[in-house]
Amino acid sequence: SLALGGSIASVAVVAGPSTLLPLFLCTAVFAMEALSVVVQVGYYKATKDNSGKGKRLLRMAPLHHHFELGGWSEVKIVKVAYILNAAFSLLAIIAARYV
Repeated sequence: SLALGGSIASVAVVAGPSTLLPLFLCTAVFAMEALSVVVQVGYYKATKDNSGKGKRLLRMAPLHHHFELGGWSEVKIVKVAYILNAAFSLLAIIAARYV
């Protein structure tokens, strides 16, 4: 998946700046998953006390594990991810048309 993301990013850079926003919108769900890990680790390190324990923003990172621990089934998480991805893809099509 890292190679696929790298190839999509290189296509966006070669095609010009007008493709960056639509491609980012298409990958928004994956970006949220990755950013949830970065934010969780950063917040944990920033709130460490003298005993070495910090606070957490999420129950567990990445984001889908947070929802699993909140009681959501895996099927529900996948359905919501598909719906969000479809919505972001529609926004990407609209952005590509008007940007």
